[in-house]
Amino acid sequence: MTQFLGTYQNKLDSKGRVSVPAPFRAGLRTLSNGVDATVGVPVILRQSHQYPCIEAWSQKAFESLAQPLSDYDQFSQEHDDFAMALYADAFSIETDKDGRIVLPDELARHARLEDLVTFVGMGRSFQIWEPQAAERRRMEARERARDQRLTLKTRIDA
Repeated sequence: MTQFLGTYQNKLDSKGRVSVPAPFRAGLRTLSNGVDATVGVPVILRQSHQYPCIEAWSQKAFESLAQPLSDYDQFSQEHDDFAMALYADAFSIETDKDGRIVLPDELARHARLEDLVTFVGMGRSFQIWEPQAAERRRMEARERARDQRLTLKTRIDA
């Protein structure tokens, strides 16, 4: 399974374009069944519910994220709320031939992006942050994980 790993920083240009880090582009391409990179790699962008950042998903992972929506009655308030929260602020875009994406203005405002942006791998997805906010979030997450003594049960298959 492809995972988005690591932290990278790139410059946001005056037209709102930023280069997606090469390892993340490769992951998106893999998750898009080897789409031809010369025509762009699809990515779903949406504002985070919890943090001042942008979430980025492959189309396949976003469809998986949305799958629980089918468990609700299509005409219920719960379905409408979930659908609104998931889809209303989402954008389907493609990288250009140079691996750049244009960040929609409303998403860039939500994440308070100006000059530099930080890409943070989150496993199935990645996030786009203002660099100082990203570092604060990383420190908070580490501290909270340590304070709560969070551990992962692992099984190593060799």
